[in-house]
Amino acid sequence: MYGPIRLAGYLALLVTPAALLLGAVRAPPDLHAGAVWVPLGVGLAGTVVAATERRRLSRLEGSGLARADAVNALAVAAAAVVTYVLSVRAGLGPVVAAAAVGLLVGVGLPRIDGPAYCGTFVGMASPAVFPSLEPVAVAGVIAGLAFVATAGSFDGFGGKYGTIALFGCITTVALLDVDYAAASALEPRLAPAVVLVAGVAAVATVALRTRGGASSVVASAAVGLVAGIAFPPLFPSLGSTLAVVAFCASFVGMSGDERLATTGQVAAAGCLCGLVYFAVAPSLSGAGGKLGTTAFASCLAVAGTLRLPAVVRSRLGRTASSG
Repeated sequence: MYGPIRLAGYLALLVTPAALLLGAVRAPPDLHAGAVWVPLGVGLAGTVVAATERRRLSRLEGSGLARADAVNALAVAAAAVVTYVLSVRAGLGPVVAAAAVGLLVGVGLPRIDGPAYCGTFVGMASPAVFPSLEPVAVAGVIAGLAFVATAGSFDGFGGKYGTIALFGCITTVALLDVDYAAASALEPRLAPAVVLVAGVAAVATVALRTRGGASSVVASAAVGLVAGIAFPPLFPSLGSTLAVVAFCASFVGMSGDERLATTGQVAAAGCLCGLVYFAVAPSLSGAGGKLGTTAFASCLAVAGTLRLPAVVRSRLGRTASSG
């Protein structure tokens, strides 16, 4: 029973970023032509990790579902609703609301900080997509089930929680037959600032984890909360955008050392995350979890690029030995 569930979770983590990247390729004509190549390259590089991850997953032992899985699924759904209320009805906005809930749970309820943080990303959905709590709750329940199904898949890659959240949102959009929010491409002049902020935010998150002793959730949430509060008044014209970018890249910094081993690799993934954010801006607009999926795809791309030489050498060695 657990095998098919695990396979479904693995596929959800592949289909979701693919949908986001495909949406960028099919973006409106105002998207800069060069930006279209970014999602294509990211998708191709990520396939290297996807293939090896599937082989690793098949070797894992599954013990079946447990009570903790039900608790985790409920935590996802509950955090989604709470975050949406704070974001939309209390007027905090999606970044501050999600970061605040993540920080509170990370400090006060560390046993469920992962699933709760995942749920906050569902709650970042725009009211233009989910105008009431009911669809948010549905998306939260679906994401909660996906959280359980994806246990063991792509563990250690930053942005996995957001990818699960986006899966819940796009599934709900399809079930309810609603439209995504209207969106347009970002102005090309913003690209340098977006990439710089993304790289710094990713590294800052790692620093909080490794030097500050914070958990991954607390480190990411802290970066998001500071950016969400400080950037808008500091940079009146683009502060809100930069706050979103910083929060997005903080998920890169949640990656484990076994996935991105050095600060340089994290910085590279963070900068790539900024480029991907720029490219996918018009795609699946208004859906919660889009930021995490952007980070997830970027981490997979960097890890895949790093792993590619070893894969090529292995394939060449097999060819030589068989010949």
